[in-house]
Amino acid sequence: MSERPENLQQLCNASWASRSVHQELHDNLVRALERGDDLFPGIIGYEDTVIPDIVLAILSGHDMLFLGEKGQAKSRLMRSLVRFLDPEIPYLDLPEIPFHDDPLAPISRRGKQVVETTPPEQIPIAWWPREERYTERLAPGTKFADIIGEIDPAKLASGVSMSAEEALHFGLIPRMHRGIFAMNELPELDELVQVGLFNILEERDVQIRGYPVRFDLDVMLVFSANPSTYNRSGKVIPQLKDRIGSVIHTHYPRERDLGIRIMQQEAGIELDGDYPVRVPYFMNEIVEQITIQARQSKYIDQQSGVSARFSIANYRVMVASARRRAILLGERPAVPRISDLAHLTASSLGKLELDLMGSHQMSERQVLQTLIAEAIRTVFEEYVDRHGLEEIAEVFRRGVKIEVGDLLPSEEYARRLKRVPAVWDKAFEVNASEDAAVRASCLEFVLAGLYATDRISRSERHGKIWYDIE
Repeated sequence: MSERPENLQQLCNASWASRSVHQELHDNLVRALERGDDLFPGIIGYEDTVIPDIVLAILSGHDMLFLGEKGQAKSRLMRSLVRFLDPEIPYLDLPEIPFHDDPLAPISRRGKQVVETTPPEQIPIAWWPREERYTERLAPGTKFADIIGEIDPAKLASGVSMSAEEALHFGLIPRMHRGIFAMNELPELDELVQVGLFNILEERDVQIRGYPVRFDLDVMLVFSANPSTYNRSGKVIPQLKDRIGSVIHTHYPRERDLGIRIMQQEAGIELDGDYPVRVPYFMNEIVEQITIQARQSKYIDQQSGVSARFSIANYRVMVASARRRAILLGERPAVPRISDLAHLTASSLGKLELDLMGSHQMSERQVLQTLIAEAIRTVFEEYVDRHGLEEIAEVFRRGVKIEVGDLLPSEEYARRLKRVPAVWDKAFEVNASEDAAVRASCLEFVLAGLYATDRISRSERHGKIWYDIE
């Protein structure tokens, strides 16, 4: 509209029409599909799997459950539904109405009374932006009064009947009338609250302490859950499961390159600046491969999953370690090395849930070290196939011993290699560059890979690492 109506008369003259939330989402999604819009900007790897299911659910007018392990963008997808709402919608601007009542189809007793008895030009209208039409709640600790409502003792004391609408203090869902309400971790929700949600899904009414207050509530409900708890008997009441229109199954990236794109996007790190950072691609591959190894490890509780936040946090620490070295040594650019991965304990511990039912006696720190070694070996073997790096192992049989470390200057690597045969040039094919910092990173990668594949040995003391042949 060129000018927003400010009263009910102007709204009627503007030919504005009421629509349900589900219809609003449906219509706006149809237009987005017709334009060929990117439906969920920033969501990577779901173009052919999850997103089509969401589109069908919206077109079907369904409430949705997003089912998947932690760190699979379930909350982001739910929040992204807001972009399919209208930019803003009108509501009755009356302080005694506790929610955003539709001017043309009010559901509150006070709203109906005003519309029926007051001249339309005297009924004030305000506008509700779509960003405010979404709210979410985490299930653990959530009470019935939080999301449904409770009887207000102060109003009872003033003489209002307990069965009257005016006696109620409404929770989040009634206050989101004409909006979207999301409940995270649905199986952790108390059964009494689940019954309240069932009533809303089935009848779109509110029942508080046995007093039904029948509202034609217009709200879209979306939920998230982990499969291990959602599929467990007794966690979610069958009646509620039966009335959720569509279950959207999410998943982790199915290709490592997709995981790297997500990791880089979500890390949000500025790689330029006073101390620019240049990350060799094999270092990105190793960080993401650590997460992949964790998702396959027998030491990790796979029912819990390994979040994408694991990769993101590790990537940030790796870059931070490289930048710290650049600041201390005055190097530019800062280039991450294998030795920077020694600091991943700070970003990893607490994000892995060990399988306590297994027979292993490994600590979380030991499991992490195992995952890092496996990731280095996996990525290195891919590069060995392309570059023939196994030849370098022969160098160590001639008595060569090389020291590395996260605070060793890059130029020091170059000086130590001056006495090494030309076969070392193959080490720099993994990331071709004449920059000393990049070449130092390549060198560490090859050394760590040779060690991970049992071609050479390694000793460590006081944060310094030596590679040689035992």
